[in-house]
Amino acid sequence: MALVVQKFGGTSVADPERIKTVASHVARTKREGNEVVVVVSAMGRTTDDLIRLAAEIGPVRPGRELDMLLTAGERISMALLCMALGHLDIPSISLTGSQAGIITDSTHGKAKILEVKADRIHEAMSGHKVAVVAGFQGVSEAHDVTTLGRGGSDTTAVALAAALHAGSCEIYTDVPGVFSADPQIVPAAKRISRLSFEEMLEIAASGGRVLALRSVEFARNHGVPLEVRSSFTWEPGTIVDKENPEMEQAIVSAVTNDASEAKVTVTGVPDRPGIAASLFRALADRSVNVDMIVQNTSREGTTDISFTVPKDDLEESLEITMSLAPVIKASAVCSDSDIARVSLIGAGMKTNPGVSATMFEVLAREGINIEMISTSSIRLSCVVKAADMERAVQTLHNEFGLG
Repeated sequence: MALVVQKFGGTSVADPERIKTVASHVARTKREGNEVVVVVSAMGRTTDDLIRLAAEIGPVRPGRELDMLLTAGERISMALLCMALGHLDIPSISLTGSQAGIITDSTHGKAKILEVKADRIHEAMSGHKVAVVAGFQGVSEAHDVTTLGRGGSDTTAVALAAALHAGSCEIYTDVPGVFSADPQIVPAAKRISRLSFEEMLEIAASGGRVLALRSVEFARNHGVPLEVRSSFTWEPGTIVDKENPEMEQAIVSAVTNDASEAKVTVTGVPDRPGIAASLFRALADRSVNVDMIVQNTSREGTTDISFTVPKDDLEESLEITMSLAPVIKASAVCSDSDIARVSLIGAGMKTNPGVSATMFEVLAREGINIEMISTSSIRLSCVVKAADMERAVQTLHNEFGLG
């Protein structure tokens, strides 16, 4: 008997009819002889509605109380799904994150899972029940309700799959898998049948919005195979697993784009040891997630440092950097939120030279200026103007024959 963890996103449980459809699929999986644990997100745009509701109350939103509010969305979904399963004669029990044993740190809004004490889930399975768990949430060691941040339901599902030693973790959403590019930008983009954890990590980190980055990290660290599928078609999707050494990897698997970041530049920084360390330590201490970093060649003893941060963190990043500028003797601090990142991802890039040259030639031919460059063994990213992003993605997708 196989144990399957199935996660259903907000669009999958957006209304009563969708919830009934999900219940039918869970029931079918159960009747095929599998043990099933289900993780659900909030219905549709419930989380956004709750955030908007909190904003209407006023600007003061304590993290603890906001987390208490936001966890209500998943509780609604889990209870309704259990009712739908009951109509199909499938015994089930709904469990909040804390009841399911999701133990986190105390960082409200983006808590990290520390451990999973799945006693009540094991108890449910022993009673031949489907455990329906509220995603996106847990409980801190201080016994406060916490949320895991955007994409937290994916992370919940993977964490449970790891703790329960599940045979598979199926992530159901409104798209039938991971595509070679955003289909809204490149209509000819194709579904990728299989990806390695490393490729999926790079896709998630560089703008691919199908899987949350933290969930892929968790899956890789614990060896949990993932499958991204559509709850609207139920067709086979994209499998994310360990790299298969017997398979020849594509040089480039996908082109991703991300317009959610802004660039901060600190100019005239003294070129001596410890300056960069003090700058990025100050940002890290305020939980600002810095991504790409470029330091220019030193001239006359000074240099410029540019880095990207999420647009949501731009105001705080500028506050920190400007307050530190006199200390590190920087001449100026400026920012640019009108940027986007375009990336090539592919395991085959490790053994195939010339990918970067081709990318730069294509962008040059299109008259697209590159502002920053970042690489890994299987990723090549360029920061360009936001207005050039879609054209860059379309041209690169065509150039590397991904359609």
